Amino acid sequence: MALYEHVFLARQDLAQAQVDALAEAATKIVEEGNGKVVKTETWGLRGLAYRIAKNRKAHYVLLQIDAPAGVVAELERQTAINEDVIRYMTIRVDELEAGPSAMMRRGERDGRRGDRDGRGDRGDRGDRGGDRGERRDRDAA
Repeated sequence: MALYEHVFLARQDLAQAQVDALAEAATKIVEEGNGKVVKTETWGLRGLAYRIAKNRKAHYVLLQIDAPAGVVAELERQTAINEDVIRYMTIRVDELEAGPSAMMRRGERDGRRGDRDGRGDRGDRGDRGGDRGERRDRDAA
């Protein structure tokens, strides 16, 4: 059997329980076709780069699948007709990633960076604001 990664984006107005139900439905389709879902990751509600069907955000879900090609075709068919799914993508991979995916590791990495709110370099002009005003007055004179 081949290895696949299937990611789908669910509408932003769905509850987390409904998103989990979509993932369970996909798992059921794979298992009925003698395949196996190795891992399921919910990446949460994330912003989209551009609007898709009036949605600015979407729930992201990753399924790592070990199944024959026919099962994946059926999974894609069922996903395409589901109104709650706004986008999906399935890719064949040589091996499944062990441990958390890159998206899950990204959250851990961001957490280690610490609190950056107190840096003062964004939105807080400090002494620089006065210098610019003085320069403008001096240049105008």
